[in-house]
Amino acid sequence: MRDFVEGEVLAFDKPLHWTSFDVVAKIRWNLCRKLGTKKLKVGHTGTLDPLATGVVIVCTGKKTKLIEQLQYDVKEYVATLQLGATTPSFDLEKEIDATYPTAHITRELIDKTIPEFIGEQWQVPPIFSAVQINGKRAYEFARKGQEVELKPKLLVIDEIEVQNFDAQKMQLTIRVVCSKGTYIRALARDIGQRLNSGAHLIALRRTRVGNTRVEDCMTIESFLEELK
Repeated sequence: MRDFVEGEVLAFDKPLHWTSFDVVAKIRWNLCRKLGTKKLKVGHTGTLDPLATGVVIVCTGKKTKLIEQLQYDVKEYVATLQLGATTPSFDLEKEIDATYPTAHITRELIDKTIPEFIGEQWQVPPIFSAVQINGKRAYEFARKGQEVELKPKLLVIDEIEVQNFDAQKMQLTIRVVCSKGTYIRALARDIGQRLNSGAHLIALRRTRVGNTRVEDCMTIESFLEELK
């Protein structure tokens, strides 16, 4: 029997277009209703973009004290990049703003370039992100068309490998194992630049957080059914 007040650590497969906060809000509302209470601590251990799917860890009750610790768990992603074009958000949230040559991009060039990203990397976060600048989120400036300078952050990429390259569509699928704070959208941008072209993210799935794999996760629907 689950005890949501004493605390539970729950793993969900986040649906497309949901924010991580949407997941928390849905779980909190249904738990409060089930428990007959107006308040219950519920939080997640790491934001996943609305256009991404996959593992989101949610803590309830007293287990919310674990959130800070769990945020440092290693993450694994499978990402598909569209080469030859960029967007301001580095993904499909915004329209393409520039296109670049791709005729020179071969599987050989990709296989030579991708391993360069293994290890410590300095990464400039996307302007369309929740990074704090003078007490505001970066995306608040971006949506007003205001330019701000984001400082590079040090992160670690433990593994990165090519899973597929479609030379006709110029689409590249990679698997990435990385540290907290890594923006896969920004990695897509950096890979595009390193290939002397451009790139943006067209699909992203978080397949693992720590030892929790996406195949071990509940859907929101299955959890709500279990609550009933």
